[in-house]
Amino acid sequence: MCISRNDEGGLAATEATRFEQAQRGCPMCLNALMAQHDGLVQAVVRQQVLGDLPFAEALQAARLGLWRAILGYDPTRGPAFSTYAWPCMMHQIWRAVKVHGRHEAQRSAAAPSPPAAPDLSAIGETALVQQALHRLVRRLPDRLQFIIIARYGLDGEPPRTWRQIGAVLNLCGERARQLHTAALVWLRHPAHSQTLRSLLDRHTRADYEFAAEQAQRWLRQRGGRRGR
Repeated sequence: MCISRNDEGGLAATEATRFEQAQRGCPMCLNALMAQHDGLVQAVVRQQVLGDLPFAEALQAARLGLWRAILGYDPTRGPAFSTYAWPCMMHQIWRAVKVHGRHEAQRSAAAPSPPAAPDLSAIGETALVQQALHRLVRRLPDRLQFIIIARYGLDGEPPRTWRQIGAVLNLCGERARQLHTAALVWLRHPAHSQTLRSLLDRHTRADYEFAAEQAQRWLRQRGGRRGR
């Protein structure tokens, strides 16, 4: 029997005992803990930007992280279980995003190639890299898409200044620069850039963590600021 009962029929096992018994191989305790913390799984997944990764696959990845957290958690020391399990689930989600992006890149490489994009020597010479970059930029809202294309000359024209870009959009140069920063944060996010990162071999866990940290820092700095 996995969980003992006292003379009055109530459960005598504490949650710590349930963790211990799950780690010893008790399937009932493991399933109970998985069900108990499924709300945490949902919360973690909903706070991640998943890109092209299906929501169901993200849930599966997060539950794998929860399972590993249950088997590795020591309730007698350290943080609360939710604090311990959160990064375990995030790691599995990011891993799923990366793997999904790599598969998408392989499928794109196997598909017929469209006409070569403009020269993008700053990030790579291969047509595959250029195509991946253009596909990524096209996912931006129209205004941010224009800013990135104009700033880096992705349309074959010379790169434009903040003032020139702002004039087209009826913005000041500083506002154009701020929107450019917002666009870069979005483009660099692991959930969006996995295909391009895979091609450039910049898809290590450290790369993804750094990009996510930059995004969070930008959101904190931006906090409540408004602009046209």
